Amino acid sequence: MPKTADQLQNGETAVIASLHEGDFLLRLAEMGCVPGTRIRREYQAPGGDPIAFRVDTYLLGLRLDEAQLIEVLPLDEGGTL
Repeated sequence: MPKTADQLQNGETAVIASLHEGDFLLRLAEMGCVPGTRIRREYQAPGGDPIAFRVDTYLLGLRLDEAQLIEVLPLDEGGTL
């Protein structure tokens, strides 16, 4: 069942399924957030915003509203959909 990146738990890995339309769409794509890419939620700031994600080989900090634009498909423990 699809969900958005902000709904992932710390340490949970998923595959980006799609990006929701919005002003930030192009910027997300430029940062490597494209469908088919693995994304892993690493940690969240104490106040809840921003959230750090590992996308490809780097850490990406996103605000809560930005993370809600990324629709993901969670992977099971074996790394498959």
